[in-house]
Order: sequence, then structure tokens, then C-alpha cells
Amino acid sequence: MKAIQIQSYGGADQMKLEDIPVPACEPGGLLVRAVAAGVNPVDWKMRSGAMAKELPKKFPITLGQDAAGIVVEAGSAVSSFKAGDEVFFYAHFMHGGTYAEYVAVDATQVALKPRTVPFAAAAVLPTSGQAAWTALMETAKLARGMRVLVHGSAGALGSIAVQLAHHFGAHVIGTASGASLDLVRSLGADAVIDYRQQRFQDIVKDVDIVLDTLGGATQEASWSVLKRGGILVSTVMPPSQQRAAAVGVRAAFVFTPPRGAVLAQLAALVDAGQLRLLVGQEFALADAALAHAAGESGSARGKIILHTGI
Repeated sequence: MKAIQIQSYGGADQMKLEDIPVPACEPGGLLVRAVAAGVNPVDWKMRSGAMAKELPKKFPITLGQDAAGIVVEAGSAVSSFKAGDEVFFYAHFMHGGTYAEYVAVDATQVALKPRTVPFAAAAVLPTSGQAAWTALMETAKLARGMRVLVHGSAGALGSIAVQLAHHFGAHVIGTASGASLDLVRSLGADAVIDYRQQRFQDIVKDVDIVLDTLGGATQEASWSVLKRGGILVSTVMPPSQQRAAAVGVRAAFVFTPPRGAVLAQLAALVDAGQLRLLVGQEFALADAALAHAAGESGSARGKIILHTGI
């Protein structure tokens, strides 16, 4: 089968289209013929070596975590899926990647694909959707009437977070650039701040939850907008517990393992018309280097997709 692999850390030119064996299906797993794969920031961080200490892997490395496709084979211990099922999933870092024509994945990491969207849209959802769900619903304990600030609200994760917060009755504020303001409003944001024109910390006050998808200076500036007892949840870098304590708020970092049960809940929201999935630029598998370049530019809206099927 064809797969995108790296033999050493470095730039996008390290990614090569290789012929490798189709992976074996384990008793508790599935073999999936991938149709589409999502491209995430962690993919280019893995490729560059920025995560080599946190997530050590042996070369060659097949990149990618998100995918949607069709089950080819179900392991002998699997009863919840069968050949022919259309599925989507977030594959564990330490196993085979999803930039490939076939992916072997643990069945507990998989859910049936939302019926109402194509494979490319389903591949938007796994890591971004699970991170948004875990951050808002499980970590921050989102409740009706809360005020929520979502940074990077036009991105794959941020756009899902805006919709989840809106669906569950929160007052949602998003930050985005000028070209994306109307998009974010259409997703359910009550207010959108153009971060290129205004400093959000001069406008926003007394929010219950800040969802930080950007880190750095944005995270640091976010402490001042939280109400006492509020929480800053980051999906990109651990926030300072000392800083949180100093201003009377809580802080958490979300890094969650794949869970098919969460994906099933998200799929139900998609099929109910409550979640819109933003497909960004689309590339052929052989053009993965171009996909990474587009992602690393920092201007992508929605999730970049690789078409891995034939």
C-alpha cells in the first residue's frame, strides 16, 4: 500500500510516498481502508522533531492521527463493527499513522461515521472534536448560561468548540481574523473579535471558560478575562498553575487518548444538524508536503484533508 513516511525529522521535504505492507488486523482491532485523513498541527510537530521527547517513535514513521474510511476486516474479538462499515477514528500516536491507504486501529478508538456527511468531512472531527468535547464538557464542566471565550474559533478545533458551547446554552465569544468573522458568527458565536484589529483582553471580561487553542502570548493575555473561579483550558501547552492561583482561577491542559465513545456522541450531533464540519484545503496523499506547508502557514480555515483512497 501507499503511505507517507519520514525517515528522519525535518521539514516537509522529509515526507515521502512509500510502498509498505498492509498492516495486520489484531484480534481487538479493525483494518480500515482509509478514504480521507485529517491534517493536524501535531502532525507537523511530529515530523519536525518538536515532539520527539514527548512521543518517541522509531523510524520510519507514518504520520497522521485522523481518518475516515471503510472497514475491510474486523478482529476475532470485535463484535461492534463488521466489514463494510463506514467509520472514523483518532488513531493512537504510538501506532501506525493515518497518512496511508490502509490503517490498523483498535476498535475502542473507532465510531460509525456520521451518516449525513462525506468521508472528508468525517475526517475533520476525530482529534479536534474529541479535544473540544474533553476540554469543554469534561474538564471545564460547561453549563447553560456560562460565558465562554474560544481562541482560534475558525480553526478545526475552535469551530467545533464554538458549536458545542452554543448547543449547550453558553454565551460564546470567539477570536478570529477579519475574513473569518462571519463564518464564526454563523456557527453560533454571540460575539466575534478580530484579533488583528482589537485586543480581546481590552473587551472581554468575566468569562467562565477560556479555551486556548493557540498558546503563547494569547494564553498569557487570557488570565485577565476570567472571572474568579473560572478556568483556562489549553489544548496546546500546559498553562501555569502558579499563574492561575495568583489570579484566583483554575487551569488545565487537555491531552486525551482516543475514545470511540466520545466520537459516537459527536457523530450523533452531526447527524442531528448541530455540528457543522469545516473542510479546509484538500490534497492528494502524494501532496502531503503541500498540505503541511498550508497548515504551517497559520492561515488555514477548517481542517486540511488528505485524500488517501483511490
